Amino acid sequence: MKSTSQDSTPEVRVLKIATCPSVSGKSTLTYHIGCAADEIQIRVHANSANGFFSKEWLSWKSIEDALTKAGGHFNSLSLQPLFRGKSMNTPAFMLAVLLHESLVGRATDKKRCYQKLDSAAFVKSITALMESEVSLNADDKPKKPSTKIATKTANK
Repeated sequence: MKSTSQDSTPEVRVLKIATCPSVSGKSTLTYHIGCAADEIQIRVHANSANGFFSKEWLSWKSIEDALTKAGGHFNSLSLQPLFRGKSMNTPAFMLAVLLHESLVGRATDKKRCYQKLDSAAFVKSITALMESEVSLNADDKPKKPSTKIATKTANK
């Protein structure tokens, strides 16, 4: 693992690697959830399409603060202040990650808007990984569920 920038950003231990569709559904994103200095960190790591984005780590606290500040309904532009001077795709890609992790949900009463959801289950599961010995290589591919197990279970 390497530091994320030339400044004093602490080294991030990768705890989880997963994929999700972009909000538009036009590409698949690979993202990482990690920890540094006992803080949950999240970043987009890869995009199956050509869209540019920043691979910078963000603390869950800074993301949560931005969502709280945005109020009841928001879109990806609410995350833009976290990525000043970065690609305009990055906030939308991060929103896709948050949607996949059930940290935000689509608003039912406003088109193209989202609302913040309860993060307790997410924080609990990531805290358990933080307390474990999990340390993934950032270049690892996300693990796919075994179809053999699913087939065996379905046949019983």
